[in-house]
Amino acid sequence: MSNVVIVDAVRTPVGRRGGGLSSMHPAELLGIVQKALIERTGIDPTEVGQVVGGCVSQVGEQSFNITRTAWLAAGLPLTTAATTIDTQCGSSQQATNLAASLVGSGVVDVAIASGVEIMSRIPIGINSSKKLGLGVPIPKTYFGRYEMTSQFEGAERIADKWGITREDTDQFGLRSQQLAAQAWAQGRFDGQWVEVEAPDNDEEGNPTGTTHKVVRDEGIRESSIEKLRTLKPVARENGVHTAGNSSQISDGASAVLLMTEEKAAALGLTPRARVVDTCLVGVDPVLMLTGPIDATERLLQRTGLGIDDIDVFEINEAFASVVLAWQKEVGADPAKVNPNGGAIALGHPLGATGGFLMTKALYELERTGGRYGLVSMCCGGGLGTGTIIERL
Repeated sequence: MSNVVIVDAVRTPVGRRGGGLSSMHPAELLGIVQKALIERTGIDPTEVGQVVGGCVSQVGEQSFNITRTAWLAAGLPLTTAATTIDTQCGSSQQATNLAASLVGSGVVDVAIASGVEIMSRIPIGINSSKKLGLGVPIPKTYFGRYEMTSQFEGAERIADKWGITREDTDQFGLRSQQLAAQAWAQGRFDGQWVEVEAPDNDEEGNPTGTTHKVVRDEGIRESSIEKLRTLKPVARENGVHTAGNSSQISDGASAVLLMTEEKAAALGLTPRARVVDTCLVGVDPVLMLTGPIDATERLLQRTGLGIDDIDVFEINEAFASVVLAWQKEVGADPAKVNPNGGAIALGHPLGATGGFLMTKALYELERTGGRYGLVSMCCGGGLGTGTIIERL
């Protein structure tokens, strides 16, 4: 099997709910990052064998194989095949893992992984809403086997199981905000994002004919532990999770260019990292969000690496307790975890976040001279995505 290498990775800035990206059609936003990879690397787009994209709420503007629609709407070759997948929050990380598998197995020499979610326009869960009149996704037979819990309740039960307090989650939420603000101030995100020119809309949502530029992650805000302590818990009256220590509803897109090492050499491109290993694990669907623990353990076992061999961890901050429980269980050095903030500060545009984390990990390894990066995400329904990359 050929080495699978990452040649480039790119993302949009992450827009807040109702913010700068909320006027964009999701397919147009995804097409921007897909095309950016082509323009930044100079690769002939006909070399791309397949595009795999992640998107969670595949309804309305995000339906009809949005990965393919985005590619075509961006003016890219109609001969390139595309697939859209739903692995819940881990969708674009699983898209990256599947693209790596396509390349590694020899099905294609070059693949693009990508993902998008504009939650301002397509609300989370809308594709499962009873209001559509299409029934509910969970059959009665499921309830005889598993209790149905929300992700918020799963996060609270994780906090209970691992002894995580409200003070712990608030401190972690503050840390995310502080590190993200520091990263922007120090230019740590330079090079990994592309400017988006978005249309202006009037109060009725109609285009005005003017545009605005989105050039910064919009979720970062000034905070303090005192402010965070005043916020009300969401899932339980005395719970530990609030809007200040949970991921934000966001808009964004991301993309990663992968190919064989031999193909990169033939095209005169310099690989930036090697995909060491990938996994997708199933975990308890009631706790639901413990997937990063199992995914990390599986990756380390399969590769023979130790937890201290990893230089950068990007563990999605769906809820503070998810990352804190993972840290306790696997023994990772907290200083290596989400060193530039995570979804609590930067946002979590569901289908795009996996590619966003891959991009962050790649750039942070290059910035610090680290060797190995590990990316993992918890996913609705009880799944965990995992990827280890090695900087070249």
